[in-house]
Amino acid sequence: MNQTNPKLWTKNFIALSSVNFTMTLIFFLLNATIILYAINEFNASTSQAGIIAGIFIIGSLLGRLFIGRLIQTKKILMTWLLFFILTTLLYFTHLNIGFLILSRFLNGITVGVVTTVVSTSAVLSLPTSRKGEGISYFAISTALATGIGPLIGLKMSQNSNFDMIFSFSLLLGIINLIIAVLIKFPTNNITEIKKEQRMKISAFIEPKVIPIATLMFIMAFSFSGIVSYLNVYASEIGLLDTASFFFMVYTVFVLISRPFTGRIMDKKGANIIIYPALLIFGAGMLLLSSVTTGVSLLIVGALVALGFGNISSISQSIAISLAEPHRVGLATATFFIFYDLGNGFGPSIIGLLIPLTGYKGLYVILGLIILASVLFYHLMYGKNERNNKKQLIN
Repeated sequence: MNQTNPKLWTKNFIALSSVNFTMTLIFFLLNATIILYAINEFNASTSQAGIIAGIFIIGSLLGRLFIGRLIQTKKILMTWLLFFILTTLLYFTHLNIGFLILSRFLNGITVGVVTTVVSTSAVLSLPTSRKGEGISYFAISTALATGIGPLIGLKMSQNSNFDMIFSFSLLLGIINLIIAVLIKFPTNNITEIKKEQRMKISAFIEPKVIPIATLMFIMAFSFSGIVSYLNVYASEIGLLDTASFFFMVYTVFVLISRPFTGRIMDKKGANIIIYPALLIFGAGMLLLSSVTTGVSLLIVGALVALGFGNISSISQSIAISLAEPHRVGLATATFFIFYDLGNGFGPSIIGLLIPLTGYKGLYVILGLIILASVLFYHLMYGKNERNNKKQLIN
């Protein structure tokens, strides 16, 4: 029984998923509130507030580049969780905008390192026959944090002060450090770069993953147009009250669909999920451009969950399958670097488009981009899936 259906929910996997959930939650919680904090506390301009929000992404990217090429151990995880706690304490030092930018940058590095380490370790701890399903479950921790983090942040900013938000983040960091004590790293968790390769680009990213990571960049870029501007758009069309339930619906449909899509991928391959998910995500974005009722807006939330929510987890599975076992850490880091780039640069670039297109026009453009990505995926991976299917299953 165990040979045909090996155990997935081990103590290690649950612990790693918990750390990933809380670190991602902190990321979205702080991102949802830090601009308001900068404006209220330091009278920051909108451009300064944008830098304060974006510098965290840059720090996270550098953290992923740094850690992806190293052997990832429990000692490294605990060290960087401690650094996370120390850099979170910097938020309590209300000096000036420059110091806040530095604090955000350092804090971002620690989050990038920790989430890469736990993601790599979680993937390597999964049984090969259930890897797609396992990654889908692990990715649920990210999806939940994506919806819950901003919700908690906005509620706390409305009902308490910013020091309480920082204290909550600090508490989660301490809890993570305690959880990390219980984690046992898999013996095959190896990402070692030979000395003669250390100056090559392949020492920092996994080239084989770039095509599927580029698809993830496009998807994250498009999704950021919802995360960053949904409330403003909903206010414009008179659906602001309904918008508060959007990510609740999104989270529910992610929870429902991801376990099934992961199992299907393990048996049938990625194409059977990715092609429909791209079409569903694109259709959801186009529908968003023309919603007029609360029900239609919530339907969009469900479509986006079935589309983007599954594209992200299945794409990660593909990325892992394309890498050699000793480069899984680099593959994970590369995938999330492109994911972060989409999330990080999306809001600023989209913000420049909105005056030209309006919100309705913006979502039409993003919907068409997503639909066009069907061809991109087909050319970059889909048409060759038969050749890679053995990798995905093994």
